[in-house]
This record gives sequence, C-alpha cells and structure tokens, in this order.
Amino acid sequence: MAASVSFPIFTHQMAKKRIICTVITDLNYDQRMQRICTALAEDGYEVLLVGRRLNYSIPLKERPYQQKRFKLWFNKEFLFYAEYNIRLFFFLLFSKVDLICSIDLDSILPGFLVSKLRGKTFVHDAHELFTEMPELKNPMAKKVWSGLEGFIFPRTKYAYTESDGYKAVYESNYPTPFEVIRNVPFYWKLEDYEKPSSSRYLLYQGALNVGRGLEQLLAAMQQVEMPLWLCGEGELSQELRALAKSLNIEHKVRFLGMVTPEELRGITANAFIGLNLLEPSNRHYQLSFPNKLFDYIMGGLPQISMNFESYRSILKEEEIGVLIDEMTPAAIGAAIRKLIEDEAFYLNCKASCMRLREVHNWNKEKQKLLEFYKRIL
Repeated sequence: MAASVSFPIFTHQMAKKRIICTVITDLNYDQRMQRICTALAEDGYEVLLVGRRLNYSIPLKERPYQQKRFKLWFNKEFLFYAEYNIRLFFFLLFSKVDLICSIDLDSILPGFLVSKLRGKTFVHDAHELFTEMPELKNPMAKKVWSGLEGFIFPRTKYAYTESDGYKAVYESNYPTPFEVIRNVPFYWKLEDYEKPSSSRYLLYQGALNVGRGLEQLLAAMQQVEMPLWLCGEGELSQELRALAKSLNIEHKVRFLGMVTPEELRGITANAFIGLNLLEPSNRHYQLSFPNKLFDYIMGGLPQISMNFESYRSILKEEEIGVLIDEMTPAAIGAAIRKLIEDEAFYLNCKASCMRLREVHNWNKEKQKLLEFYKRIL
C-alpha cells in the first residue's frame, strides 16, 4: 500500500504578513490609525504603527498591534521633517516588513524609497489633500510638497483616501486608482458613557489650528451662556487662550488639552452641541470627512457644521443639526441659539444621529479596508 502524504494547509492566519504603517502623530491620540491598525491586526496581519513622541506624550496604551515612537531632537518645520524622515528611512531599511503603508505626504518618502530598494509592496494612505491644507502657508514648503506628490503618486500602484471628493481630485491628476475608506468611528454604546446628571456644554474636538473657525467661535461665546469645552492642541493653542482672556470669557471656556479617544467618548456622549467649523473657501475642507463629523453622530450629538455638498451627499435628507454657509460669529451664535431654544428641532436632530450612527461606523467601513489589503497580499 502506498504511503499517504499530507501537505500543510497555509491559511491567511498562519502565514502572517507584516505591515508597517507610518505617521508623524503621537499614536495615543490618532483615532484613525487606531481603527485601521486594529482592523488589520484582528484580520491576521502583524502590524506595527510608527509615529513620534512629544514632550507631553503619555505612555503608549496597549493595542492589538505593535507601536513605536521616535523621540526627536527637532519638532518644528524643516529640521523636524528632515530628522523624522531620515530616521524613518533607516528604520524601515532594516526592519522585517512585507508591506509599507505611508500616511500622508509627510511620511511618504522613506516608505516609497525603501519599498523600491527592497522590493516590498508600497501603499499610500492619502488622508488629506495635503498640499491644500490651510496650515501649509509657506509657498516654498508648498512647492516642495507638491513636487514630492508629483514625483511619487504616478509611481504608486496602491492607494486609498477618505472621501469621494479626494478620490476625484487625485484621479484627475494621477494615473493611480484610489479606493475610498471613510474616516468613521468605532461603534460604541451611548449608555456606557452617558451621565444623567451631566451639565450641558458645547464641544469642539480636534486640532486648534487655522481654518477651524475657533477665533470666530470664541467671539460668538460673548453672546452664549452655555460653557464651551475644547479638546485638543495646535498652533493656535496659546493664541486662543489669550483671546479668551481678552474677550473676558475665560469663565465659560475650558481648554482640556490632548484627550485620548477613550476619554473623548465620555465627553462627547454628555455634551449638548458639537462644533465642526471649517473654512468654507478651502477645497481641502470642502471635500473632507473629518473625525468630528461622524464622532458627534456616533455620540448622538446634534452639531453645527458647514453647509458642504460632501456632507449633504452622505447625510441625505437627515438633519443632524444646523448647517451654516459662513464662518462668522453671528452665524455661529445664531446656530447655537437655534439648537438651544428650539427643543423640537434639537430632538429631531438627535433622532437623526441615532439612525445614522447605525450606518456610518467602523464595523461596516472596515470591510473595505480588509478587502483592499487582501487583494494586494
């Protein structure tokens, strides 16, 4: 009788592929990358997320994936980008990896170069219209980043972005096809975070940067009695604190600084109104789906947002709050008063959020991400 021979069955789970994702953020506060890396790790990949450690950074929270942060000598402008990219290049050059995913232009060059040198798969995650961000004010810097994009994007085979608007812009300029994987939150239960006795407050979450309507919001607070909580830091951190003092509204405004996503859920679940204000003339903002848009919806929180076509196309006929056309103190103040004073409208907006949170969440959106990586690996 012939001897039987058995062959090992290699499954997706058994032969783990190693993915390294690179960002310039502090990993504890990057909700988007926490979602992406968790989904990939739970699907059987070995995942490492690389970022940076800042002076105010707290110890890394344990995640289902590996994490590494560079402590840099420089933290601003050219020297920061140069140091980070050089260190990242050599780290990637000698790391075990099957696929490198570079998030945004500020970490793209090391990943692209190492993938070519080592024959590894390269993916670009175009989280933003980077060259059109209002923070990019220096004409020379904008020219450098635009040149880098123009060099690498046509040579990139795999890429994804966060909105149909971004996809249309990129595909009109480059031959690379872009998948759309939206920036929506983990699904979480409101009852796990709600506090019935919580006092009412307005909430802004996100970077304290230019183009976010924060100066206009503080001016509007002169006519609003409800407290305002701001979660985040940025280039305007000190300027906004000084402005609150000069407007004599310090008693109504709380700067909470950097808040972890886990802490932010509790703050969101107990807020009264969410604020999502963006410069209406900026194309980067017009086509974006910022964290806070869907985070407020997940928290059942009516919001004040810009009247962007990209928002209306997703929300359809649902009312999630007040959409404003101009980012002025008068428009912001009127929108706040509308939600405070019109109880029927407020409750209708809250009911819309409760319906939409069942549709726009990471449990559903992550399937697109997993299918994208399965096609590549």
